Amino acid sequence: MDWPIKSSFDETLSQLVLMRPFPQKVLFWGDGVGGISSYVAGWMAGQGMDIILLDGANRFDPYMVSFFARTISVSPETLLKKIRIARAFTSYQMAALMGEKLSSLLKKEKAISARLRTWVILLGPITTFLDEDVPEKEVRPLFERALKKVEGMAADGVPFLIFQPPINSHSKRSYLMRRLFKFPDRVWKIEIDDQGPKMILEKEPVQNISENCKLQNENCKVVSLSQAESAGPPFSVNR
Repeated sequence: MDWPIKSSFDETLSQLVLMRPFPQKVLFWGDGVGGISSYVAGWMAGQGMDIILLDGANRFDPYMVSFFARTISVSPETLLKKIRIARAFTSYQMAALMGEKLSSLLKKEKAISARLRTWVILLGPITTFLDEDVPEKEVRPLFERALKKVEGMAADGVPFLIFQPPINSHSKRSYLMRRLFKFPDRVWKIEIDDQGPKMILEKEPVQNISENCKLQNENCKVVSLSQAESAGPPFSVNR
């Protein structure tokens, strides 16, 4: 990935991380989320944070972490050691990662460092659930149980950053994207052009729309909650 992340994206991350109370569930969706989520993991590690990254899309890119490390004159190994990665290749594995296995990892991290908050990055949480080899009757309850586990951990104070590539709107499982869009407190759409990624705020708690998004420049566009809902579910046809 050869485009640079704009400084406004760093500012968006800073706002989220410094926000009080912490935003518990934030969704970023759009093209290029694999590289962007990897950059975010590196950025957060560079801020001294511990990260657990659950990769259900097989898109984590350690070279993006290395790229960020070079920009701040830190060895890539230093940042990568702060990122605990677990990958899932089936919907059953992803559901297990989002449930008991994540809970176990969080307990271990807390035992190691009780003073630091561990952030969780979910990369492609619905991707494995699109596998047509999994019976349709199992997909929805399996996904709902996984979300319920995440909901419980978020309620206990664990912050989640969720990154999901777009799916084809004609997919018979497009309802998973609609469900995911309703799940978080905040939703950012990421669009890539020649200047890099642009951030579009599509969903925000109503009382915070004007208060928390201050990046109203060429790289950040605010869309009100009513506008986002009237526009329909977030879909993009893969190219």
